[in-house]
Amino acid sequence: MQVSGAFDAAPTVSFDKGLTVTKTERSVVTEGTGKKAVDNTLLNVAFTIFDAKTGAQVTSAGYPGQDAAQFSVNTSLYLPGLVAAMHCAPIGSRTVTVADSADMFGSNGSESYGIGADDDLVIVMDLLSSVATKATGTPVAPQAGFPTVKLASDGKPTVTIPKTTAPSTLQLEVLKKGSGDTVPSTGSVTVQYQGTLWRTGKVFDQSWGSGPATFAISGVIAGFQQALIGQTVGSQVLVVVPPAEGYGTAGNDTAGVKGTDTLVFVIDILAKS
Repeated sequence: MQVSGAFDAAPTVSFDKGLTVTKTERSVVTEGTGKKAVDNTLLNVAFTIFDAKTGAQVTSAGYPGQDAAQFSVNTSLYLPGLVAAMHCAPIGSRTVTVADSADMFGSNGSESYGIGADDDLVIVMDLLSSVATKATGTPVAPQAGFPTVKLASDGKPTVTIPKTTAPSTLQLEVLKKGSGDTVPSTGSVTVQYQGTLWRTGKVFDQSWGSGPATFAISGVIAGFQQALIGQTVGSQVLVVVPPAEGYGTAGNDTAGVKGTDTLVFVIDILAKS
């Protein structure tokens, strides 16, 4: 296999069609000088994926002019083949991974990417930079009447709910003001978040403990969207979300959220794409 081209630019890759492996194998084309991407490191990456069977390019992202891409070195969040391309490689490296199908799309393949059942994949990945796993902005004095937030050393929040009636309208405060890009109304964001029920003070959902989450802005409840749009990367926001802008009258049985529940989210905005 031959891989050429500048770091942080789409590579030129050639290999014999029909390439297969019995287990995922990785090599380092260019070794960086940064810290190693250990477990749960969050990275900005650029990558190109090829079907090892046909040689066809499947997808690419993260290069100049394309959407940014953030991956966490965590197999509970990302496909093992992608994690293998990053794991313990120094930041600044370009790696080449031939990922066994079992570590990618397995016997199902991926219709959306045109990947057949049991197809192995070739991944060329540039580990561009690390991303903070907690808000790094400047602290802002909290507002009176809001839930209070205490942060652990790793950034995990503990929220205390006031012994008052929940507000009937959405309430938002910025606890840390970041200096990064502004979050638009479309695209994706990478965040750490924690959701608490005003009714009980209990956490019903969070990313803390499993690693930052990346999702489409359009794919979350209205109140969560409103807390993100217009904020800056590096910020931490607290939003109080009434039922109408949360899960509505149906609630969310899986999460233990009733149709009358007001939600409190603490959101650390880490990156956007």
